[in-house]
Amino acid sequence: MVPDLLDARLHPVEFSAIPGWYDDDHTAAFQTFLKSAHAEREQRPHLRPARLRDPALGPIYEAALSQTGQNLQEREFFETHFRPYAVQPHQGRGFLTGYYEPEIQGSLEKDARFSVPVLARPADLVTFPQDEPSPLEGLSAARQTKSGLERYFDRATIEDGALDGQNLELLYLPDRVELFFVHIQGSARVRLPDGSVCRLTYAGRNGHAYTTIAKIIVAEGHMALGDITLESLKKWLRDHQDHAHRLMRLNRSYIFFSRSDALLPKEGPIGAASTTLDEGRSIAVDRRQWSYGLPFFVSADLPDGHGQTAPFSRLMIAQDTGSAILGAARADLFMGSGDEAGRRAGLIRHPGDFIVLLPRG
Repeated sequence: MVPDLLDARLHPVEFSAIPGWYDDDHTAAFQTFLKSAHAEREQRPHLRPARLRDPALGPIYEAALSQTGQNLQEREFFETHFRPYAVQPHQGRGFLTGYYEPEIQGSLEKDARFSVPVLARPADLVTFPQDEPSPLEGLSAARQTKSGLERYFDRATIEDGALDGQNLELLYLPDRVELFFVHIQGSARVRLPDGSVCRLTYAGRNGHAYTTIAKIIVAEGHMALGDITLESLKKWLRDHQDHAHRLMRLNRSYIFFSRSDALLPKEGPIGAASTTLDEGRSIAVDRRQWSYGLPFFVSADLPDGHGQTAPFSRLMIAQDTGSAILGAARADLFMGSGDEAGRRAGLIRHPGDFIVLLPRG
Protein backbone atom coordinates (compact mmCIF):
# COMPACT_ATOMS: atom_id res chain seq x y z
CA MET A 1 0.00 0.00 0.00
CA VAL A 2 1.36 3.41 -0.96
CA PRO A 3 1.16 5.71 2.09
CA ASP A 4 -0.36 9.18 2.12
CA LEU A 5 2.40 11.57 3.13
CA LEU A 6 2.05 14.89 4.92
CA ASP A 7 4.51 16.94 2.91
CA ALA A 8 5.51 14.94 -0.16
CA ARG A 9 4.20 12.77 -2.96
CA LEU A 10 5.51 9.47 -4.28
CA HIS A 11 6.43 8.84 -7.89
CA PRO A 12 7.13 5.26 -9.07
CA VAL A 13 10.52 4.70 -10.69
CA GLU A 14 12.45 1.69 -12.01
CA PHE A 15 15.51 0.29 -10.27
CA SER A 16 17.42 0.68 -13.53
CA ALA A 17 16.75 4.43 -13.41
CA ILE A 18 18.25 4.95 -9.94
CA PRO A 19 21.76 6.45 -10.26
CA GLY A 20 24.20 4.38 -8.23
CA TRP A 21 21.83 1.51 -7.56
CA TYR A 22 23.99 -1.14 -9.22
CA ASP A 23 27.20 0.17 -7.61
CA ASP A 24 26.07 -0.10 -4.00
CA ASP A 25 27.01 -2.83 -1.53
CA HIS A 26 23.64 -4.58 -1.30
CA THR A 27 25.12 -7.27 0.93
CA ALA A 28 25.86 -4.69 3.62
CA ALA A 29 22.36 -3.22 3.27
CA PHE A 30 20.84 -6.70 3.51
CA GLN A 31 22.72 -7.44 6.75
CA THR A 32 21.24 -4.28 8.27
CA PHE A 33 17.80 -5.24 6.99
CA LEU A 34 18.24 -8.64 8.65
CA LYS A 35 18.60 -6.94 12.03
CA SER A 36 15.12 -5.50 11.60
CA ALA A 37 13.86 -8.94 10.64
CA HIS A 38 15.39 -10.55 13.74
CA ALA A 39 14.00 -7.82 16.00
CA GLU A 40 10.53 -8.34 14.53
CA ARG A 41 10.69 -12.11 15.05
CA GLU A 42 12.33 -12.23 18.45
CA GLN A 43 10.80 -9.23 20.25
CA ARG A 44 13.75 -9.45 22.63
CA PRO A 45 12.51 -8.51 26.12
CA HIS A 46 15.52 -6.36 27.03
CA LEU A 47 14.84 -4.09 24.04
CA ARG A 48 12.05 -1.57 23.84
CA PRO A 49 9.26 -2.78 21.54
CA ALA A 50 8.90 -0.94 18.23
CA ARG A 51 5.54 0.54 17.29
CA LEU A 52 3.81 1.08 13.98
CA ARG A 53 5.38 -1.71 11.99
CA ASP A 54 4.21 -2.08 8.40
CA PRO A 55 2.42 -5.48 8.27
CA ALA A 56 3.47 -5.89 4.63
CA LEU A 57 7.08 -6.17 5.79
CA GLY A 58 6.35 -9.34 7.79
CA PRO A 59 6.49 -11.80 4.88
CA ILE A 60 9.59 -10.05 3.52
CA TYR A 61 11.33 -10.39 6.87
CA GLU A 62 10.53 -14.09 6.90
CA ALA A 63 11.83 -14.47 3.35
CA ALA A 64 15.05 -12.73 4.33
CA LEU A 65 15.55 -14.94 7.39
CA SER A 66 14.81 -18.13 5.46
CA GLN A 67 17.21 -17.33 2.63
CA THR A 68 20.23 -16.41 4.72
CA GLY A 69 23.25 -18.46 3.65
CA GLN A 70 21.60 -19.92 0.54
CA ASN A 71 23.66 -18.22 -2.19
CA LEU A 72 21.41 -15.21 -1.81
CA GLN A 73 21.68 -12.44 -4.38
CA GLU A 74 20.96 -9.47 -2.15
CA ARG A 75 20.29 -6.94 -4.90
CA GLU A 76 17.80 -9.28 -6.51
CA PHE A 77 16.17 -9.82 -3.12
CA PHE A 78 15.41 -6.11 -2.79
CA GLU A 79 14.27 -5.87 -6.40
CA THR A 80 11.99 -8.89 -6.01
CA HIS A 81 10.27 -7.83 -2.81
CA PHE A 82 10.15 -4.04 -3.13
CA ARG A 83 9.13 -1.40 -5.62
CA PRO A 84 10.97 1.96 -5.63
CA TYR A 85 9.24 5.33 -5.35
CA ALA A 86 10.90 8.73 -5.50
CA VAL A 87 9.93 10.87 -2.50
CA GLN A 88 9.16 14.32 -3.92
CA PRO A 89 8.64 17.06 -1.31
CA HIS A 90 5.95 19.62 -2.08
CA GLN A 91 8.67 22.26 -1.74
CA GLY A 92 12.40 22.00 -2.39
CA ARG A 93 14.49 18.85 -1.86
CA GLY A 94 14.97 16.49 1.02
CA PHE A 95 17.35 17.24 3.86
CA LEU A 96 20.03 15.17 5.62
CA THR A 97 21.81 15.47 8.93
CA GLY A 98 24.12 13.07 10.75
CA TYR A 99 24.22 11.64 14.26
CA TYR A 100 26.50 9.33 16.20
CA GLU A 101 27.14 7.58 19.50
CA PRO A 102 29.47 9.76 21.60
CA GLU A 103 32.21 8.24 23.71
CA ILE A 104 32.71 10.43 26.78
CA GLN A 105 34.17 10.36 30.25
CA GLY A 106 31.94 9.74 33.26
CA SER A 107 31.62 8.14 36.67
CA LEU A 108 29.18 6.00 38.58
CA GLU A 109 29.83 8.16 41.62
CA LYS A 110 29.30 11.90 41.94
CA ASP A 111 32.47 13.83 42.67
CA ALA A 112 34.10 17.20 41.96
CA ARG A 113 34.89 16.25 38.35
CA PHE A 114 31.69 14.41 37.49
CA SER A 115 28.62 16.07 38.97
CA VAL A 116 25.89 16.21 36.30
CA PRO A 117 23.56 13.19 36.47
CA VAL A 118 22.19 11.12 33.60
CA LEU A 119 18.66 10.18 34.62
CA ALA A 120 16.71 6.96 34.16
CA ARG A 121 13.10 6.99 33.01
CA PRO A 122 10.78 8.12 35.82
CA ALA A 123 7.94 5.83 36.86
CA ASP A 124 5.32 8.54 36.31
CA LEU A 125 6.27 9.21 32.67
CA VAL A 126 3.59 8.12 30.18
CA THR A 127 4.56 8.02 26.50
CA PHE A 128 1.73 8.38 23.97
CA PRO A 129 1.60 6.04 20.93
CA GLN A 130 2.75 7.90 17.83
CA ASP A 131 -0.09 6.50 15.73
CA GLU A 132 -2.81 7.97 17.96
CA PRO A 133 -3.88 11.55 18.74
CA SER A 134 -2.15 12.96 21.80
CA PRO A 135 -4.39 13.35 24.89
CA LEU A 136 -2.48 16.58 25.55
CA GLU A 137 -2.19 18.59 22.36
CA GLY A 138 1.36 19.23 21.24
CA LEU A 139 2.92 16.75 23.69
CA SER A 140 4.22 13.23 23.04
CA ALA A 141 4.31 12.27 26.73
CA ALA A 142 2.91 13.35 30.08
CA ARG A 143 3.11 12.89 33.83
CA GLN A 144 0.66 10.53 35.49
CA THR A 145 -0.74 12.03 38.67
CA LYS A 146 -3.59 11.10 40.98
CA SER A 147 -5.78 13.68 39.26
CA GLY A 148 -4.87 12.55 35.72
CA LEU A 149 -2.33 13.41 33.03
CA GLU A 150 -0.36 16.64 33.30
CA ARG A 151 2.43 18.24 31.30
CA TYR A 152 5.74 16.72 32.30
CA PHE A 153 8.48 18.84 33.83
CA ASP A 154 10.55 20.64 31.21
CA ARG A 155 14.36 20.78 31.02
CA ALA A 156 14.72 23.78 33.31
CA THR A 157 12.44 22.34 35.98
CA ILE A 158 14.24 18.99 35.92
CA GLU A 159 17.64 20.69 36.14
CA ASP A 160 16.35 22.65 39.12
CA GLY A 161 15.59 19.42 40.98
CA ALA A 162 12.01 18.37 40.15
CA LEU A 163 13.03 14.68 40.04
CA ASP A 164 15.47 14.71 42.94
CA GLY A 165 15.09 11.96 45.52
CA GLN A 166 13.79 9.30 43.12
CA ASN A 167 17.15 7.49 42.72
CA LEU A 168 17.10 8.00 38.96
CA GLU A 169 20.81 8.80 38.65
CA LEU A 170 22.49 6.24 36.36
CA LEU A 171 25.91 7.91 36.31
CA TYR A 172 27.51 11.35 36.19
CA LEU A 173 29.06 13.48 33.42
CA PRO A 174 31.43 16.45 33.68
CA ASP A 175 29.04 19.25 32.66
CA ARG A 176 25.61 20.12 31.27
CA VAL A 177 26.98 20.77 27.80
CA GLU A 178 28.09 17.14 27.56
CA LEU A 179 24.73 15.95 28.86
CA PHE A 180 22.90 18.22 26.41
CA PHE A 181 24.65 16.63 23.43
CA VAL A 182 24.10 13.12 24.77
CA HIS A 183 20.41 14.05 24.79
CA ILE A 184 20.64 15.16 21.16
CA GLN A 185 22.35 11.95 20.04
CA GLY A 186 20.13 9.68 22.15
CA SER A 187 22.91 7.27 23.18
CA ALA A 188 26.48 7.24 24.48
CA ARG A 189 29.45 5.13 25.51
CA VAL A 190 30.63 6.37 28.89
CA ARG A 191 34.18 5.45 29.86
CA LEU A 192 34.52 5.13 33.62
CA PRO A 193 37.65 5.93 35.65
CA ASP A 194 38.59 2.23 35.80
CA GLY A 195 38.55 1.98 31.99
CA SER A 196 35.29 0.07 31.69
CA VAL A 197 32.49 1.34 29.45
CA CYS A 198 28.78 1.88 30.18
CA ARG A 199 26.36 2.05 27.26
CA LEU A 200 23.46 4.49 27.52
CA THR A 201 20.31 3.79 25.50
CA TYR A 202 17.35 6.09 24.93
CA ALA A 203 14.48 5.23 27.30
CA GLY A 204 12.02 8.06 26.74
CA ARG A 205 11.59 11.83 26.80
CA ASN A 206 9.41 14.29 28.65
CA GLY A 207 7.20 14.97 25.64
CA HIS A 208 8.04 18.63 25.07
CA ALA A 209 8.94 19.81 21.58
CA TYR A 210 12.58 19.79 20.55
CA THR A 211 14.19 23.19 19.87
CA THR A 212 17.39 23.48 17.83
CA ILE A 213 19.54 25.95 19.73
CA ALA A 214 22.01 26.32 16.85
CA LYS A 215 19.36 28.27 14.94
CA ILE A 216 18.87 30.59 17.90
CA ILE A 217 22.62 31.13 18.27
CA VAL A 218 22.78 32.13 14.60
CA ALA A 219 19.67 34.32 14.84
CA GLU A 220 21.10 36.17 17.85
CA GLY A 221 24.34 36.80 15.97
CA HIS A 222 26.66 34.79 18.20
CA MET A 223 27.95 32.52 15.39
CA ALA A 224 27.62 32.31 11.63
CA LEU A 225 25.80 29.27 10.28
CA GLY A 226 28.81 28.25 8.22
CA ASP A 227 31.00 28.20 11.34
CA ILE A 228 28.82 25.80 13.31
CA THR A 229 30.06 22.26 13.72
CA LEU A 230 29.65 19.90 16.64
CA GLU A 231 33.05 20.87 18.05
CA SER A 232 32.64 24.62 17.55
CA LEU A 233 29.15 24.61 19.09
CA LYS A 234 30.35 22.73 22.18
CA LYS A 235 33.29 25.09 22.56
CA TRP A 236 31.13 28.20 22.22
CA LEU A 237 28.68 26.96 24.84
CA ARG A 238 31.49 26.19 27.29
CA ASP A 239 33.14 29.55 26.63
CA HIS A 240 29.86 31.45 27.14
CA GLN A 241 28.30 29.76 30.14
CA ASP A 242 25.69 32.46 30.84
CA HIS A 243 24.36 32.22 27.29
CA ALA A 244 24.67 28.43 27.38
CA HIS A 245 22.53 28.09 30.49
CA ARG A 246 19.76 30.19 28.95
CA LEU A 247 19.93 28.70 25.45
CA MET A 248 20.01 25.05 26.46
CA ARG A 249 16.92 25.60 28.60
CA LEU A 250 15.07 26.93 25.56
CA ASN A 251 15.10 23.31 24.40
CA ARG A 252 12.40 22.11 26.80
CA SER A 253 12.79 18.50 25.65
CA TYR A 254 14.58 16.20 28.11
CA ILE A 255 15.80 12.64 27.46
CA PHE A 256 15.93 9.69 29.86
CA PHE A 257 18.19 6.66 29.49
CA SER A 258 18.75 3.06 30.47
CA ARG A 259 21.99 1.11 30.61
CA SER A 260 22.70 -1.52 27.95
CA ASP A 261 26.11 -2.74 29.05
CA ALA A 262 25.53 -6.18 27.50
CA LEU A 263 26.03 -4.71 24.02
CA LEU A 264 29.26 -5.83 22.38
CA PRO A 265 31.87 -3.12 21.74
CA LYS A 266 31.55 -3.62 17.97
CA GLU A 267 27.77 -3.13 18.10
CA GLY A 268 26.14 0.24 17.60
CA PRO A 269 23.57 1.70 19.98
CA ILE A 270 19.98 0.48 20.09
CA GLY A 271 17.65 2.50 17.89
CA ALA A 272 13.95 3.10 18.33
CA ALA A 273 13.17 0.04 16.20
CA SER A 274 14.68 -2.24 18.88
CA THR A 275 17.79 -3.17 16.93
CA THR A 276 21.42 -2.08 17.06
CA LEU A 277 22.36 0.53 14.47
CA ASP A 278 24.91 0.05 11.70
CA GLU A 279 27.31 2.79 10.71
CA GLY A 280 26.45 4.16 7.28
CA ARG A 281 23.42 1.89 6.84
CA SER A 282 20.91 2.88 9.54
CA ILE A 283 18.85 6.06 9.37
CA ALA A 284 16.41 7.87 11.61
CA VAL A 285 13.15 8.89 9.90
CA ASP A 286 9.91 10.70 10.67
CA ARG A 287 7.81 8.06 12.43
CA ARG A 288 4.59 9.93 11.69
CA GLN A 289 5.05 8.96 8.05
CA TRP A 290 7.34 5.94 7.70
CA SER A 291 7.48 2.46 9.19
CA TYR A 292 10.63 1.08 10.72
CA GLY A 293 12.38 -1.46 8.49
CA LEU A 294 11.71 0.29 5.18
CA PRO A 295 14.74 0.59 2.90
CA PHE A 296 15.62 4.01 1.49
CA PHE A 297 18.12 4.76 -1.27
CA VAL A 298 19.67 8.08 -0.27
CA SER A 299 21.66 10.27 -2.67
CA ALA A 300 23.48 13.51 -1.85
CA ASP A 301 26.76 15.37 -2.05
CA LEU A 302 28.14 15.15 1.48
CA PRO A 303 31.29 16.47 3.20
CA ASP A 304 34.36 14.31 2.68
CA GLY A 305 36.04 15.58 5.87
CA HIS A 306 38.62 17.56 3.93
CA GLY A 307 36.66 20.65 3.05
CA GLN A 308 35.08 19.23 -0.08
CA THR A 309 31.95 17.24 -0.91
CA ALA A 310 31.72 13.81 -2.50
CA PRO A 311 28.82 11.84 -4.01
CA PHE A 312 26.96 9.65 -1.52
CA SER A 313 24.51 7.02 -2.84
CA ARG A 314 23.54 4.20 -0.53
CA LEU A 315 20.72 1.86 0.42
CA MET A 316 19.87 2.43 4.09
CA ILE A 317 17.30 1.03 6.51
CA ALA A 318 14.91 3.02 8.71
CA GLN A 319 15.70 1.85 12.24
CA ASP A 320 15.48 4.95 14.39
CA THR A 321 13.71 8.26 14.84
CA GLY A 322 14.22 11.58 16.57
CA SER A 323 12.15 14.51 17.71
CA ALA A 324 13.91 16.79 15.21
CA ILE A 325 13.39 14.42 12.26
CA LEU A 326 10.23 15.80 10.69
CA GLY A 327 9.35 15.38 7.02
CA ALA A 328 8.92 12.56 4.54
CA ALA A 329 12.18 13.52 2.78
CA ARG A 330 14.16 13.96 5.99
CA ALA A 331 16.70 11.59 7.52
CA ASP A 332 19.45 11.46 10.11
CA LEU A 333 22.35 9.27 8.97
CA PHE A 334 23.96 7.15 11.70
CA MET A 335 27.70 7.72 11.32
CA GLY A 336 29.06 5.35 13.98
CA SER A 337 30.63 5.77 17.42
CA GLY A 338 33.39 7.95 18.81
CA ASP A 339 34.95 11.34 18.12
CA GLU A 340 35.69 10.84 14.42
CA ALA A 341 32.13 9.72 13.78
CA GLY A 342 30.96 12.80 15.67
CA ARG A 343 33.14 15.06 13.56
CA ARG A 344 31.72 13.61 10.34
CA ALA A 345 28.15 13.68 11.63
CA GLY A 346 28.46 17.31 12.69
CA LEU A 347 29.39 18.37 9.15
CA ILE A 348 26.21 17.02 7.55
CA ARG A 349 23.44 19.56 6.95
CA HIS A 350 22.83 19.00 3.27
CA PRO A 351 20.05 18.56 0.72
CA GLY A 352 19.48 15.04 -0.53
CA ASP A 353 17.18 12.84 -2.58
CA PHE A 354 15.20 9.87 -1.30
CA ILE A 355 13.82 6.78 -2.97
CA VAL A 356 11.76 4.59 -0.67
CA LEU A 357 11.38 0.86 -1.31
CA LEU A 358 7.80 -0.17 -0.53
CA PRO A 359 6.68 -3.80 -0.30
CA ARG A 360 5.23 -5.08 -3.55
CA GLY A 361 1.57 -5.93 -3.55
